[in-house]
Amino acid sequence: MANLSKKSLSQPDETQTPEKLKVEIVTIDGLKVQRITAEPGWKWSEHLKPVVKTESCEKHHLLYVISGRLHARMNDGKELDFGPGEVGIVPPGHDGWNGGNEPVVW
Repeated sequence: MANLSKKSLSQPDETQTPEKLKVEIVTIDGLKVQRITAEPGWKWSEHLKPVVKTESCEKHHLLYVISGRLHARMNDGKELDFGPGEVGIVPPGHDGWNGGNEPVVW
């Protein structure tokens, strides 16, 4: 049974800082929630592909953009741009990058 509980991303359980990226993570009732900040110029295929060692990102993402622009391109060529206040699904098999000149937070 789920418990009534809360946590703040201002006090994350874990923080990861790969190049041009900050990932703040809280785990609440067994679920992980992340706030990701990508600096201008960040691109998955340039900054995380060498670490992850897959041809494209193989994670399924449910996202909500807080600020900035996030761009995603699927392996089949379909592309979407996400902006503040937008919710999106990005299935496995994609590349993604900061689509603007300011940090993107999602």
